[in-house]
Amino acid sequence: MTRKVFTKLLGLFVLLLVFQTVVMEFVFRRLVSANMDGHAASDALHLLAHRALWSGLVALAVAIPVAAWAASRISARLDRVVAFARRIAEGDLSARLDHRGADELSAMEAALNQTAERLGGSFAEIESRRHELAAMLDSMQEAVVAITPEGNVRWSNAVMQRIAGTQIHPGRPLVHSVRDPDVLACVRAALDRHEVRFGRASSLMPGRIFEINAAPLPSDGALVVMHDVTAIEAAEKSRREFVANVSHELRTPLTSIQGYVETLVEDPMPNPETTREFLGVILKNATRMNRLTEDLLALASVESPDYKVTRQPTRASAMLQDAIESLGGIVVDSDVELESGGAPEVLVMADPDAMNQVFGNLIENALKYGKAGRRIHIAAQLLVSEVEFTVQDFGPGIASEHLDRIFERFYRIDKARSRESGGTGLGLAIVKHIVQAHGGSIWAESELGSGAQFHFTLPLAPVSPVAAAPAVPQQTPPV
Repeated sequence: MTRKVFTKLLGLFVLLLVFQTVVMEFVFRRLVSANMDGHAASDALHLLAHRALWSGLVALAVAIPVAAWAASRISARLDRVVAFARRIAEGDLSARLDHRGADELSAMEAALNQTAERLGGSFAEIESRRHELAAMLDSMQEAVVAITPEGNVRWSNAVMQRIAGTQIHPGRPLVHSVRDPDVLACVRAALDRHEVRFGRASSLMPGRIFEINAAPLPSDGALVVMHDVTAIEAAEKSRREFVANVSHELRTPLTSIQGYVETLVEDPMPNPETTREFLGVILKNATRMNRLTEDLLALASVESPDYKVTRQPTRASAMLQDAIESLGGIVVDSDVELESGGAPEVLVMADPDAMNQVFGNLIENALKYGKAGRRIHIAAQLLVSEVEFTVQDFGPGIASEHLDRIFERFYRIDKARSRESGGTGLGLAIVKHIVQAHGGSIWAESELGSGAQFHFTLPLAPVSPVAAAPAVPQQTPPV
């Protein structure tokens, strides 16, 4: 850079010097020719040419270092400008030029510094917006992935990365990471036909269902959003099954009532004994419908998000004794012995009314299906931070394949026997929700021919500092 600038400046100076010499020779030649004779004019011109040559050499000798110094100064400043431009091009927007003086180069350096500062501010704002957008997309519950026009992954959020695993990353073809045909079909339609496509994917993750929304981007490519609707599908399926089960449970007693009532209405001279028998059947079915309605209302209450239990410190032994006393009459009428295995004298956090409903449903369930054992055993034992309660019958027991499902709504092991005993199939589901609302857990254990055991836990009540402090014996003051 210095050599080029120096060469140009020196060449310009030499041209100016030659031009000046030519002009001076022309002017002096006219003056000498006009004022002198031929011989004198020739001598004068030779003298002027000789002096002009030496003056030009002297001027050239002075001009070379001056031109070199000027060229070095200008070249150094231009080199700084070039280095500054390279740093900016490489992304270093913090680069600045040290501009001093008031010449044109200083003004250019100041303008370049302002440009770099504005670029830095713009890029910082863009980067901040990009990070905000990435954080927003990562916080979404939906999986989001941007696709290039060639079908490669441009960007994906954290949810999509969890679904596809480590296989998905920018620059990799989407088909290498996602093999679901419904997802690929929606993406291809958005890329090729530039239209919004919807679909459902069931093989993207085992056991999960996703709704797909693929839309073309203004700058080509496509954006795919996948929403997990597994829970919604499960809730919808549960709702349909619930409606079907309730309709079935209501239809059976209603059909029976309708049949017996029609028989009574159509018989002009009904037999009193037959009428009494029919009315008994009608009453039985009406009672069953009433009980089903009550259980449905109770289940709706405990399944509601607004359901709350009023937990208070309650002694486990007292709660067990209250259950035996309040339900003893039902057990005596059933010719079944209700025996207590005892309970620890500790406090648990429980709602007494809700616990009466839990014990009532469990003991009633034991009466229906374990009556053959002639006795029901209830007890409690202290664990580390909770108390485990047990209601045990000695009936035929439950097969192992049913143990995980007996707490589902309307699930019955033997539907014929359940309807014969008047069960609604909702009691254990109600018990499960009440126990879970107390912060406990419930499960069943059984072997065929050895009865069934239903266990649930309740957390211990926190120990207050006053109760935990040791008693200080009082000293009798001296007389």
